[in-house]
Amino acid sequence: MKLCLLPAATIFACAALVSPVVLSATSDDPAKMPAGTYVMDSTHAFVIGKVSHFGLSTYVFRFDKFDANYSYDPATPDTAKISVSIDVNSLNTGSDKANKEFADDFMGAKKTPVATFVSKTITHTGNKAVVIGDFTLNGVTKPVTLDVTFNGYGPLGPMGMLGTKAGFTASGVIKRSEFDLNKYLPAVGDDVAIEVNAEFVAKKKK
Repeated sequence: MKLCLLPAATIFACAALVSPVVLSATSDDPAKMPAGTYVMDSTHAFVIGKVSHFGLSTYVFRFDKFDANYSYDPATPDTAKISVSIDVNSLNTGSDKANKEFADDFMGAKKTPVATFVSKTITHTGNKAVVIGDFTLNGVTKPVTLDVTFNGYGPLGPMGMLGTKAGFTASGVIKRSEFDLNKYLPAVGDDVAIEVNAEFVAKKKK
């Protein structure tokens, strides 16, 4: 049996065409990230919530359906705009029985089936940022602060043919009572910690 040996460069190039991964080293310097509008890669994005349960444990849940995008220009980073929408009915506690009840009573899904966050101000310090925006939940809109870490970016596909990919981690705390969501208080905590991990893609301009 004969083996066909291809040069390593050819093998890697073919693999890259099949799987558009970031090929070269990423950078965590936001000042070098290309300007553009970045859309969420839903296969690499997660929104997780955590809340105290009787002070005995931390109850963890997630949302299965959400979307986000942002516009960015390294010349004026504080003018970046971020928009997030979350399907509240996609709340997933790991228990089918609890999901509907929690979406309605805990997150106000009947009033606002899609919760939204729209950034208002962004303050950058290196690869960190403080983002303040309007969060709408249960028919109530309140300012919420997120601490954001820019994890890095890199070219997508061979020589960046498929654009640029970037990743972020964000965290913040909302008070349920501020959104008129008082059920189960104080047995279920008022403070809900939110964590977002997401990758975004800016398609290369033609």
